[in-house]
Amino acid sequence: MPPKTLPPTSSLTIPSSSQSAKELDTSPTTANSNGHLPSYRAVKALPYELREHCMIYIEEGLYCQALNLLTSLLIFGSASSSPLPTFLPPPQYLALIATLAVHPTLTTRAKTLDRIQASNLALRYLRLVLKHAGPVHGNLNDAFVFNSLSLSSRRGGSGRRRTTGEGVHPPTDNNDGIHTELANAGSLWARTEDFWQVVGWCFNCSILHKRRWERWNAWLTYMIEVLEGDWEARENGEGGESRGKSLIMTYIISGVTTGGRQRKILRAVFADGRTKSVAEFGEIWQNEAKELKKDTDVKKAEKNIDIEADNYGDYMDDEDDEDLEGSPDDSSSPDESNSQLQDSIPNAADDLGGMDSINLRLRLLSLLSKVSAVLPHDFTDLSTLYDNFLHHIRSLPIPAFFLIISPTTLRVFSPAAASSLSQYILRSLIAASAPLPLNDNMSQDILERSYLPYSANTSSTVDNTKVSLCVETLLRLLDYHVGLAWTPGLQEAAEAGIKARTAKAKKKQTKRGTNGDGTCDGTWLAASAERIRGVVGMAKP
Repeated sequence: MPPKTLPPTSSLTIPSSSQSAKELDTSPTTANSNGHLPSYRAVKALPYELREHCMIYIEEGLYCQALNLLTSLLIFGSASSSPLPTFLPPPQYLALIATLAVHPTLTTRAKTLDRIQASNLALRYLRLVLKHAGPVHGNLNDAFVFNSLSLSSRRGGSGRRRTTGEGVHPPTDNNDGIHTELANAGSLWARTEDFWQVVGWCFNCSILHKRRWERWNAWLTYMIEVLEGDWEARENGEGGESRGKSLIMTYIISGVTTGGRQRKILRAVFADGRTKSVAEFGEIWQNEAKELKKDTDVKKAEKNIDIEADNYGDYMDDEDDEDLEGSPDDSSSPDESNSQLQDSIPNAADDLGGMDSINLRLRLLSLLSKVSAVLPHDFTDLSTLYDNFLHHIRSLPIPAFFLIISPTTLRVFSPAAASSLSQYILRSLIAASAPLPLNDNMSQDILERSYLPYSANTSSTVDNTKVSLCVETLLRLLDYHVGLAWTPGLQEAAEAGIKARTAKAKKKQTKRGTNGDGTCDGTWLAASAERIRGVVGMAKP
């Protein structure tokens, strides 16, 4: 009986088969548990009178009233056995609502409880649009378009407009225009060059500005759900649109020249909060990371609003700089920060902003892998994409590397894609004597022969630990998705690899690979060895 194998994603050395591409494109991130895509309601344009009513609310700063009205119109008729069409406003309304969901004056710098409620209602409305109308019929491709001014213009300079890339629509000038700052120059879509600029800032916030990250986390999670849902819907021919017109492809091909496109995207996904990263992916709004002083924080929540008397509370007030202070992450001194870190339990996910941040990064990597497998000529081939993955993942500290390469976190990839990525990283680290397979097929025989018994190609403890972690991931993927059959050869290969890596690893620790003490790397290597023994032992009848 031939050995069971994990099907390849798309071979890195030989042409992929149609089955390979199909396997790579199978992911549970947007499909229901039964494998079927959600069904969406038909969409009707919001009637003119209601649209004007909403516009008046918005232009007067009465966001909660506008959002409550839009939400009622959206969900009306959804409870019946045959749901009625849902009403949606034009794309520029959805673009404004996406700005309201994350703008600092309605979140971390909100001066009234009403503004905080407005941002929450905005995020809820966006989620309901995705649930009821879906990304294609909801026209989110037209709503979530970046058409920013140049960086110097946004900061008060005289720079000209950024050249609009292919797939990016110029701003629309029609009667549905909303005459408010947050719908125009102050909009998220006008304040930054492209989607990846926002992604980089989001992940920098996950490390440097925790309060801002709380809101950006919710926004980016929603946007990734939109991107995943849009890609999957187009795979199934929804709306007669091809995946070449998907929102993720629009974001990939816009704003940056082909040569630097991939590199910028990956720098954004792996933004680490360091000086260079913050310089490239900085704040979207001026003083965004700053927060209200404690004595002004939500202090005007109880102001009365009397529209007939032209009293709008603080809706029409400008925000003063003296009301702001640096975020806690900015204002604390290095000594205070170090003291706080020493008093806390170390978190392996902190290098990449926590587990939520890591999960979102991996979901983006998974989506990029799918695009590469299906549209290599429009984006890039998998081998080149994985080269860029490798550049960022291989150099990570061991705790962050472990979380990226762990089967638990790699679940956002298909099993075959997780196997291919693990092998690609492992091939760059493993000893030259290892007889590597010609492609990325994976079976127990290949694992025993090509990976399990070998050490790293250097005597670095860090590299040998990373080899062990990659081998462990492949072993666990094979065990979970195919099943291991215990044999003396499997046991011998596992023990040989553990001994080889332990013997070759240097005791001297590298600064990049430790977590504050000199035994970290050795501890990680030993722990991985015990887990490998455990997986092999569990396969024994």
